[in-house]
Amino acid sequence: MVLSGADRLETVHCALRRGRVGLMTNQTGIGRDFRPTIDLIREKYNLTALFAVEHGIRGSVQAGEKIEPCTDPATGLTVWPVYGGNHRLTEEMLAQFDVFCFDIQDVGARFYTYIYALSFALEECARAGKPAVVLDRINPLGGELIQGTVLDPAFASYVGMYPLPTRYGMTVGEYARWVRDWLKLDRLELSVAPLSGWRRTMLPWEAGLPWPAPSPNCPTFHSAFAYIGTCIFEGTNVSEGRGTTLPFEYIGAPWIDADALAARLARRKTPGIRFRPVWFVPTFSKHCGETCAGVQMHVTEPERADPTAAALVLMDEIRDMYPGNLEWISMSAGSYTIDKLLGTDLYRRGVVDGTSLLEKHAPGREKFRKEREAYLLYE
Repeated sequence: MVLSGADRLETVHCALRRGRVGLMTNQTGIGRDFRPTIDLIREKYNLTALFAVEHGIRGSVQAGEKIEPCTDPATGLTVWPVYGGNHRLTEEMLAQFDVFCFDIQDVGARFYTYIYALSFALEECARAGKPAVVLDRINPLGGELIQGTVLDPAFASYVGMYPLPTRYGMTVGEYARWVRDWLKLDRLELSVAPLSGWRRTMLPWEAGLPWPAPSPNCPTFHSAFAYIGTCIFEGTNVSEGRGTTLPFEYIGAPWIDADALAARLARRKTPGIRFRPVWFVPTFSKHCGETCAGVQMHVTEPERADPTAAALVLMDEIRDMYPGNLEWISMSAGSYTIDKLLGTDLYRRGVVDGTSLLEKHAPGREKFRKEREAYLLYE
């Protein structure tokens, strides 16, 4: 039986009992019995503040929307936002607690913003001399495979701050240990409440833990596996399935021929992944109200699949079939979302195709694999 850090508060009891606790969490912060971490900590320790990351304290806010300060109706505590305008703990926020605690289910993707909310909080705690506690949770993509590109710091943003592979294969507790050293937070007192019963080769359904959606557009394990690859379509005018019941599994646009695209993909090697033609109408986001044609990514063998490689194959085919239709979304002059997601501009500029891009990053992935060994907590 796998237990999360929230089920093992006794392992960090000495840290949590030292004073007022400030908890950064959301709807994913629950124990194996489905009780919220807010309640688990509040009944044993002096919980005095809550901090909300992207999507809000209850996970109801859509991607990119601003989070406003509010009062949590269940506890009467102030919920302080660290997303939308300000990503860091301010002096006023730091004054609300003596011990910082983090409990959020991540999806193991470099561009998921939760790990940067944690990183910035650890930086501020180190500066203020406040101890930090991370309640560990499984990596739903597993803790063994390392895939994708390694971010070039020249393209650092809130969807990729550090030279991590796209799929970095660490739990959030292991990541906290790694980033503490990467940021040289020597003064930070960090405690991790470890998992029990988890193995690196475990797939999420083998752990038997509840799965509250980490964000509105990651409702299932399947969407999490697809997301690690198809998130790159956020940097294009192709729909990544937002506004449908299968976000990040559906990829399409009004100008795509679904059957032709699926036929081309069938000739490409994407081990553990199949594509089939689909048609869908997004209810919000890109192409809202329009019929889009494209494909659905099916991860049929997650233990051997490389969704990042498959998504780049998909992008290659769309780019080749529709050079006059595919567009890159620009955040500002000369700044492209696709570059930030991939951590490089080589692909957008056409210097390499998807396969060549991943081959180019193979040494960086291997370097990181060796580097992370010092921070792993589980076999």
